[in-house]
Amino acid sequence: MTALRFPVVELRQYTLHPGKRDVLIDLFDREFVEPQEAVGATVLGQFRDLDDPDRFVWLRGFADMPSRADALESFYGGPVWRAHRDAANATMADSDDVLLLRPASAGGGFSEPPGARPAPGEPAPSPPSLLTATLWYGHGPFDPAFVGFFQQHVQPVLAEAGGEPLAYLQSEHAVNTFPALPVRMNEEVFVWFARFTDEAHLDHHLDRLRRSERWREEVLPTLSERWSRTPQRLRLAPTERSALR
Repeated sequence: MTALRFPVVELRQYTLHPGKRDVLIDLFDREFVEPQEAVGATVLGQFRDLDDPDRFVWLRGFADMPSRADALESFYGGPVWRAHRDAANATMADSDDVLLLRPASAGGGFSEPPGARPAPGEPAPSPPSLLTATLWYGHGPFDPAFVGFFQQHVQPVLAEAGGEPLAYLQSEHAVNTFPALPVRMNEEVFVWFARFTDEAHLDHHLDRLRRSERWREEVLPTLSERWSRTPQRLRLAPTERSALR
């Protein structure tokens, strides 16, 4: 069996001070991508939240939990973060909204990001895209039976409606190996990601889901039994240097 790419993934949502998102993105894209990857953390993607002008969202992948500890210790204890942490932290009102995730199946993880990201200051590849992260919060674990239901019933309907998942992940309950950076523990979350060409494409997908008999009758009743609260959908515009786009 092929080894999983990025068996550990962080989904990080930062609430920023008003008007500071582009300040952080400029700093992040210029200074923080390659130094993290040099010590073993993969910056999978960084995004503007289209529904909140003060939210910055990014994804970071690791080979395993011990590698995560080593990479974060190296980066946050190293010269690049030391030089720029005050400027970065000055943009942030809250940086503790972090979910620790793992692929929900052998085929559910992110693949290697395609191609090389542009160098700082270079134009981003076109055309632009839109990613979504849909978060389902469960009142119990998303067990193998649910993963099978997702693969056999949910995923085909999503694909039929034009929203084939790029990846689907669930809560990783391992001990936080770098406690200096908090994560949201004791939550059961299932997250799936999809790519759309633009907002019109996403709207068309959601409309097709609403009109889908299979979604209403075969999928939604089972999902709604699992949910502990209203699902969350993030509409994410990749930054100029995001690998996922």
